[in-house]
Amino acid sequence: MGPSIRRALLAAAALLLCSARAAEPHAAECIVPAASGGGFDLVCKLAREALQEAGLTRRPLRLAYMPGGVGAVAYNTIAAQRPAEPDTLVTFSSGSLLNIALGKFGRFDESAVRWLAVIGTSYGALAVRADSPYKTLDDLLAALRKDPDSVVIGASGTVGSQDWMQLALLARLAGIDPRELHHVALEGGGEISTALVAGHVQVGSTDISDSMPHLNGGAIRLLVVFAERRLDEPGMAAIPTARELGYDVVWPVLRGLYMGPGVSDADYRRWKDAFDRLLASEDFARLRDRYELFPYALTGEALEAHVRQQVARYREMARDFGLIR
Repeated sequence: MGPSIRRALLAAAALLLCSARAAEPHAAECIVPAASGGGFDLVCKLAREALQEAGLTRRPLRLAYMPGGVGAVAYNTIAAQRPAEPDTLVTFSSGSLLNIALGKFGRFDESAVRWLAVIGTSYGALAVRADSPYKTLDDLLAALRKDPDSVVIGASGTVGSQDWMQLALLARLAGIDPRELHHVALEGGGEISTALVAGHVQVGSTDISDSMPHLNGGAIRLLVVFAERRLDEPGMAAIPTARELGYDVVWPVLRGLYMGPGVSDADYRRWKDAFDRLLASEDFARLRDRYELFPYALTGEALEAHVRQQVARYREMARDFGLIR
């Protein structure tokens, strides 16, 4: 075989290889808008496992981490720089909607993305180390009444964030000025648990799903959950709700996904249909339970309407606390 023929065959082989790679489906991506660990990470991992097991994706979701501003960096990136990617999903929570209401996502409001699906919910909670002197919520509140600055409380985000807000609602009902609390802003639930276990903070204002790895390992305890009633899950039944202790604070934490504003209707429907099928299945219900989330399902227009309603509610709440005008 002559050199010219060999070069031609190599060129043809290279062209076929490139064509084959181009024909391969691109892996869909799930963006975690925080560091690894915590609720955002949990949602991407749950979605990846559930979609793959149900055969609704040809390849597993690729996880990408984009921390910053407790979701602000990812929200701005998708809305402004990557608006039309047909297979990019981003996780959000009720805290994301609260940050939008507070204007913490910059010029982008709740209409800047396409809300895709809520796949479960958790509930807010107050966590302490296993060896903490605060054995009950009353112990903690007594310490805060005596000297609010003496207890270092870790929460995801700055003043006005979801974790701060649930604690502020409780503190106000307990006769404590929320502005006097010693609040340390952290990036996501994973960092809260890590800081708590390491002793950098004494209390974590967090949620159940963020806490479960360390709770199951015996490193932390939950003093209270902000649920409507006691939870039936293993290890949860003994934890009181704020409501039963005399403080009417309920804070569900929705867990879901959104897409860019320029995604085509066809691609949006493709993903919506996939999640509709997923959320209706018993296999997903079992998997969701394993990921320590509670039932809650919304997609498409129903979710869009819920988001608008929640953001409006959070804006009123923020005005009540003097966080916005």
